[in-house]
Amino acid sequence: MTIELSSARIEALVEQWRSESAEPICAYVYDLQALHRHVRRMRELLPEGCELYYAAKANAEPPVLRTLAPWVDGFEAASGGELRWLHQHQPGQPLLFGGPGKLDSELAQAVALPNCSLHVESLGELERLARIAAQAQRSVPVFLRMNIAVPGIGDTRLMMGGKPTPFGMDEHDLPQALAFLREHPVLRLEGFHFHLMSHQRDADMQLQLVEAYLDTLARWQREHGVEARVLNAGGGFGVDYAEPAASFDWARFCHGLRALLARRGPSPRLRFEPGRYVSVSCGWYVMEVLDIKRSHGQYFAVARGGTHHFRTPPAQGHDHPFRVLRGARPAQLKDEQVTLVGQLCTPKDVLAREQPIEALAVGDCLLFPLAGAYAWNISHQNFLMHPAPRMAFLEAGEQGDLAEMRAA
Repeated sequence: MTIELSSARIEALVEQWRSESAEPICAYVYDLQALHRHVRRMRELLPEGCELYYAAKANAEPPVLRTLAPWVDGFEAASGGELRWLHQHQPGQPLLFGGPGKLDSELAQAVALPNCSLHVESLGELERLARIAAQAQRSVPVFLRMNIAVPGIGDTRLMMGGKPTPFGMDEHDLPQALAFLREHPVLRLEGFHFHLMSHQRDADMQLQLVEAYLDTLARWQREHGVEARVLNAGGGFGVDYAEPAASFDWARFCHGLRALLARRGPSPRLRFEPGRYVSVSCGWYVMEVLDIKRSHGQYFAVARGGTHHFRTPPAQGHDHPFRVLRGARPAQLKDEQVTLVGQLCTPKDVLAREQPIEALAVGDCLLFPLAGAYAWNISHQNFLMHPAPRMAFLEAGEQGDLAEMRAA
């Protein structure tokens, strides 16, 4: 399964904007039709007995959530703010609330929701949650997030467990946590949450992880008599920004998962909560070239916007892929290496360094794909007080034509 990167619909919209105004373009464009196709395919490939949640931290724009809602089992929040947002924009949808450092007010907020499960990160959080649930006289479904070591498994740039981290409980805390739950029936153990790796691109390694989680749970059932209805295997399915075709192979993973579950027999429901892999390919960041200059032998294209809008390249440490949408002016550069930068007064405002470009002129637009996750929402948006980019969401009109919809 490859990540879809067609820019035809985005290019049509940019041409429309050009005809309407001379103001240089800076925009995020989200192709909701492409997002719909992608998540539907993900869901269709997922084996029976598995659940798909969306980690809203990746991109919680309301049109994105609305597009995903028919195809996911619920949404995951990592803060009280996200929890409020999801409850507001997707009322009635099942919610998960995870992450370290939850405030008592956030725990109370989650307890008050009728469709929210909590991922408990520590013994201290478990105790606070029990007190709050008892005060509210609510029975609360919980998952214990566990930080376990899985021998023989490699690592990624973004390890969430298997070593000292702020996430989850060590296995030696489990007996105390289970004893506490038995003493406080106001908390109802639904299952366990394991999430050791993010940006994991190896489908076979992910299958090994899932099997290790299942083996661990089976051992705990034998040793502690624990019962778990659901095993949450987290997300972390990786994206290769430089070579999208080398991103996580969801089809291969689902095929292997089906064989794994058939071989093992009865198992708890498996829950996955990807974010980046779901929405990344639906978004494009568009910048219009304002200036082309030469400095100490290198060419720079200065475009409207920058990393205060699109922090993904410096955050991930890569030269982001892009396409040039030519305008009406003759090319000022041909077959040159060009560094693409924004408007910020910092040398770190670089989206791609010394990239080969066939032709480029002021007024051309740079189209950056893979901007639908951890992009606008992780950027230092108020730095230098530049205006926000335009936001456009593309859906199919009644005749299949483009329909631009502004965010609410």
